[in-house]
Amino acid sequence: MNLNADHTTAFIGLGSNLGDRAGNLLLGVRGLMEASFVVHKLSGIYETEPVGLDTDKAFLNLVAEVRVNNISPSQMMARLLRIEYLLGRGDKAVKRPRTADLDVLFFGDTRVESEFVTVPHPRAHLRRFVLVPMNEICPDYVHPIFQKTMAQLLADCDEIGRAHV
Repeated sequence: MNLNADHTTAFIGLGSNLGDRAGNLLLGVRGLMEASFVVHKLSGIYETEPVGLDTDKAFLNLVAEVRVNNISPSQMMARLLRIEYLLGRGDKAVKRPRTADLDVLFFGDTRVESEFVTVPHPRAHLRRFVLVPMNEICPDYVHPIFQKTMAQLLADCDEIGRAHV
């Protein structure tokens, strides 16, 4: 009997550019575990330039591979919003510096488009701060829409910003 038959593998991007950035990431990972996500892998932590925000404060980013049971992408997003709120994040729609930013990047091979969550994340394939850590922990993971591996998407990425350890 396969005990893992019912789990879904998802990838969550975590970022912070306010306060104790590394501490905020660790608290975000702790929040994932407290929200009943099984954290299977964590990428290294990368310092990245902000993209699309009105700030010059650098981010620390990582990607978590998690395993979940009996949860939808919308339910996952609701839990991530709660973690952000507990870590001091304000309105998610406001493009400002933040203590915590958690996003569902991929949820198995599921595709969802709603007002609440879009999976796969619509800009994941364009962002080095997603592709570099994804490539670190799962270079052969295939994007469900573009049918390219993370390694291929990273090689094709034109984004100017750097992601470095």
